[in-house]
Amino acid sequence: MRVYFLSEKLCSLTVGGVYLGLVDGFERTAELDPEDGLCCEITPCGGEFLPVGFCFDENFLLSPPPQAEIYHTENGAAVYFTGFLRADQSLRVLKQERLGGSLLTLMRQGKLQLALDNETGFRLTELPDCFETCDVSLRREGFLLIAQTAFALLSRSGEILLLNEGKVLESGETLKAEVPFHDSLGHTALCEWREGKLVSCSIRAAGEPTPATFALALFESALIGADARPFLSDALAEKASSLKEYLGDFRSVVLTGSPEKVGLVYRRKERVFDVRYYEVELTGGKISNLRPV
Repeated sequence: MRVYFLSEKLCSLTVGGVYLGLVDGFERTAELDPEDGLCCEITPCGGEFLPVGFCFDENFLLSPPPQAEIYHTENGAAVYFTGFLRADQSLRVLKQERLGGSLLTLMRQGKLQLALDNETGFRLTELPDCFETCDVSLRREGFLLIAQTAFALLSRSGEILLLNEGKVLESGETLKAEVPFHDSLGHTALCEWREGKLVSCSIRAAGEPTPATFALALFESALIGADARPFLSDALAEKASSLKEYLGDFRSVVLTGSPEKVGLVYRRKERVFDVRYYEVELTGGKISNLRPV
């Protein structure tokens, strides 16, 4: 089968003891047979993170290790490596302060964690690496953490009430932020939360699609809840509200070699996904039909 190896970090890849090259967001492709059970290793460059060793067999394709995600495609499988463990597992305190009778300690011991100690008890909360440098403030519902590219709202007991990529615009009684979708049209959501609950959300686009990107824009719009009617013919536009229900619970949209065909990513189980394909037909510059492949 054809296997596409990708990684969030620049890594070297060996398969069966043979060095295949470097891997990052650009894939390294190999023809592998799971029945051979070849021993493989992907090693982040620089020595800051630990390598991941695995046996490429049927068990790996169905139950990958925590640092791998498997995407079963129409012509093989894509393996994406993320969440590498740091080589340095020593305890380092990054930040410590008292807020509202609570002691908050941001620290790293392999993973980034926030230790919270107050009248509710002691709790460790794991956080994404982007919060290694962040500002912490006290709120009525708990604590607001603002990093350069993300923000989080924690209860007084350390429970994560809200964790989003984006930029905080206002942090008063109502928390306002702009959240990016990283889609082809540059959609962002302007959201408001009160006491950790979403009370308002509006979606806006930064760009305009062309007929060559209508298929991608259509399925991305359905995924994030944006208006899909501008891409549809009059006959289909009236059914736009039921498009997401028809497509089901897909997680993302991927490109193929054809602008009229896209792949939708569905979760099979933890860290294992299936890519299902749809094609569209254009009539008069609008999508007049779509069907599963």
